[in-house]
Amino acid sequence: MTDTTASDLSNRSVLFLARNGVEEPELKKPLEALKSSGARVTLLSPQTEPVVALRGDWDRGEEFPVDGPLSGASADDYDALVLPGGTLNADALRADDDAVRLVKEFAAAGKPIAAICHAPWVLIEAGLTDGLRMTSYSSLRSDLVNAGADWVDEEVVTDKGITTSRTPDDLEAFIGEIRSRLA
Repeated sequence: MTDTTASDLSNRSVLFLARNGVEEPELKKPLEALKSSGARVTLLSPQTEPVVALRGDWDRGEEFPVDGPLSGASADDYDALVLPGGTLNADALRADDDAVRLVKEFAAAGKPIAAICHAPWVLIEAGLTDGLRMTSYSSLRSDLVNAGADWVDEEVVTDKGITTSRTPDDLEAFIGEIRSRLA
């Protein structure tokens, strides 16, 4: 397991992409952990109103203020990208041209990308999964395999700059891997 102790990330800027239906702990815990390590975190969304999170895709969770619009965002302005899961969130983001464009920009720039739970759907849409060793929520296994990934059932996997994780149960390892890749 990766060390999750706080490290100084004050010189790092991390972008989170989310919209309504994001899985609350998959947004909140990494966002708070990276902030507590000194990173500058930004939440962008295709929507301008606060993002309404869900717990388990059913129960309404917290609202998170959006720092700005997704359109016009550039990977040049950030050191890493985090894609929290949530079925509704990931499904909507994979259909959003700006979200897919931005994910492709991060990959082309060789910047770290981290996706948990259902968020690898966005990576599939961006054409980034072929030949990668990856994990995800178990129901995405066939989607990832069909998109050319080598799917494994592990708490966190990093391959070619892309980190993936399964569920909120794996957040400690997921956050630890993000921190270590930014340090």
